[in-house]
Amino acid sequence: MLVIGIAGGSGSGKTTVVKAIAESLKQKVVVIPQDCYYKDSSDLSDEEKRNHNFDHPDAIEWELLCHQLQELKKGHSVQQPIYSFISCSRSKTETTLVEPADVIIIEGILIFTCEELRRQLDLKIFVDADDDDRLMRVMARDISERGKDVSWVIERYSRTVKPMYLQFIEPSKRYADVIIPQGGHNKVAIDVILATIEKSLRDL
Repeated sequence: MLVIGIAGGSGSGKTTVVKAIAESLKQKVVVIPQDCYYKDSSDLSDEEKRNHNFDHPDAIEWELLCHQLQELKKGHSVQQPIYSFISCSRSKTETTLVEPADVIIIEGILIFTCEELRRQLDLKIFVDADDDDRLMRVMARDISERGKDVSWVIERYSRTVKPMYLQFIEPSKRYADVIIPQGGHNKVAIDVILATIEKSLRDL
């Protein structure tokens, strides 16, 4: 089993890189999004939810994520939480069954900020991208997928996304084994990473 961590700022192209790796590998791949492990915020008022900082490491239940990854590495299946960004809540009745696989990809903006999680990763990849490009992708995603309006996205980006990127996410780049510049559009870098992964799998 090979465990790969893919980090980077919001809108950097992490999903594109994850998809390219998952589709190219012949082995069974399981993707574990950090976003599933946000702490439940359903008890907050609408105003509190609007001001909630989703880009701070404290927003994630790292203990559960690390425990479930350990279980997968032992060959056990886990019940992954289901989180909704629309309601800012974690489902109390439903989970997603995740089975062990040859390759496990942990994907999320903050995953390299957790030392315990970093220790469990065999390969750490940071997806880098221009700030303007990231903002455009964040706006498109939050409006189309999370039901937000333009003013909300811009306010959140200025208030939490950019400051937290500079405080936590960008500095975590130093833990990466590989940095992909130009986001998910860097085909050469992705091809090099795929070759590295395939070699690592052969050596297991």
